[in-house]
Amino acid sequence: VQLQASGGGLVQAGDSLRLSCAASGPTLSNYALAWFRQAPGKERELVARINWDNGLTYYPDSAKGRFTISRDDAKNTIGLEMNSLKPEDTADYYCAASYHWTAVRGQYNYWGQGTQVTVSS
Repeated sequence: VQLQASGGGLVQAGDSLRLSCAASGPTLSNYALAWFRQAPGKERELVARINWDNGLTYYPDSAKGRFTISRDDAKNTIGLEMNSLKPEDTADYYCAASYHWTAVRGQYNYWGQGTQVTVSS
């Protein structure tokens, strides 16, 4: 599986931004897809994940209510809609795929390159 993230940019606090991740290669059936982010000097953290087959989603508290992950079967993409952005959301955002329904970073088998999101105050 190859993943290509896009959509990052510079926005102001309170704005919205949508990230997209295009997947190529074998079918995404049986995979969990996720978005992680990594801010300077911090560990990479999960912000949302989705089960490709049944659409089940999971969000940590930091993203719940503001971020929405989605999938497009026809385009083989996942998206991350981010609303009410805060300066602390500033980070490089990565999409990833795992054979397991997991929140553990080390269990993700495939990673896209990061797309940078900067939120100014």
